[in-house]
Amino acid sequence: MARALNSFYIPAKILSCGANGMLILVYYGTGIPIGVTYIILNIPIFFIAYKYMDREYTVSTIYNILLFSFAADFFSFLSKEILVHDMLLSCIAGGVLFGIGSSCIYRARSSTGGLDIISALIQGRYSISISTSNFLFNILLLAVSVFFAGLEPVLYTLVTFFVMARTSNAFTVGFDFKKNFIIMSDNPEAIAEAVFRKVGRDVTYLEGEGAYTYNKRRVVFVVAKLTQMAKIMAAVKRVDPDAFRIIHDVNDVFWRSFTLNSSSSHEDSK
Repeated sequence: MARALNSFYIPAKILSCGANGMLILVYYGTGIPIGVTYIILNIPIFFIAYKYMDREYTVSTIYNILLFSFAADFFSFLSKEILVHDMLLSCIAGGVLFGIGSSCIYRARSSTGGLDIISALIQGRYSISISTSNFLFNILLLAVSVFFAGLEPVLYTLVTFFVMARTSNAFTVGFDFKKNFIIMSDNPEAIAEAVFRKVGRDVTYLEGEGAYTYNKRRVVFVVAKLTQMAKIMAAVKRVDPDAFRIIHDVNDVFWRSFTLNSSSSHEDSK
């Protein structure tokens, strides 16, 4: 995150996200080192964390604040050299680096202070992801920044926000995506058997009824890994080419067979 700040944001005069955006505005206006300002800014936020968050989260947050503040000033010499002259490329590169760094912190159930603590409280109470809350806060910051930095830098910063949020969400959730299959066929038992034999996934029958015909039928329901999608589709097509299929992306699946390693799963490797 410090590398993204010094190598891409500051040389390109791009704002950053959350509290870092305010720090950069202060840096542009006064020249005060970002690390020093960051510690001062997080003093009141630390008391919020101490009051509402558990001790482990608070301690790790303090550690991250101090480490980020040190890293931001330690790598400040990088801001003297422009690595990328294209503003858009700077936005993308900085957003990806910052997103990867922040996702590592989110996965460890911690934060670097600033708006992350407020976003963590919102996530705990309303189940809104930290990245989503930060993005909304950053939109508000952008609106204010227009008066201080002008419209063009703010628009480039918006690109950075989007790249950072998408990268952070992707690395926080992970790339082992799951797929939810809902299959309606005149031969559900054969489809269930084919799916189980092909990929080793348990299948659930849902009782369905047509709203117009009132015909009752079994609906095949199965959740599988993304790598199993092609095998399942081939198995279904082989049994019933005219089967009605709905496929959804799934982020969170909590069941032991999705946490087992490949050696202990029932997955067919054929």
